Amino acid sequence: MAEKIKCSCESDNVGIFPCAGASNVGQLSNVIAVELHKAGVGNMMCTVGIGGRRSGLLKSAEGCERIIVIDGCPVNCAKETMEQAGINVDKHILLTDLGIQKNKDLDLETSQVKEVLSKVQKEL
Repeated sequence: MAEKIKCSCESDNVGIFPCAGASNVGQLSNVIAVELHKAGVGNMMCTVGIGGRRSGLLKSAEGCERIIVIDGCPVNCAKETMEQAGINVDKHILLTDLGIQKNKDLDLETSQVKEVLSKVQKEL
């Protein structure tokens, strides 16, 4: 699905951290992070590992030149996780701000993923 794209920051060392929460937008944030990783925008990394203060994952995140966080909803769990770990967020994308309504439907449609991916790419 993902075609080769780059972050507008032009960095080769970009960490992508999704929220992956228990809603459609949480799951979309995770799928979008996977697609951005496949497209070469950056490396998808483990947000939960940051929250768990896993030393290797913290070092990897700290070594990134740029951090992109994708949250599904205004609770901003991924952004808060990064900030509480002392990791600066360079770009925060909030899917509900892109017009996606939050619900509990975890079955994502390919067309919806493509639409959201296109919107996120414009934000980068």
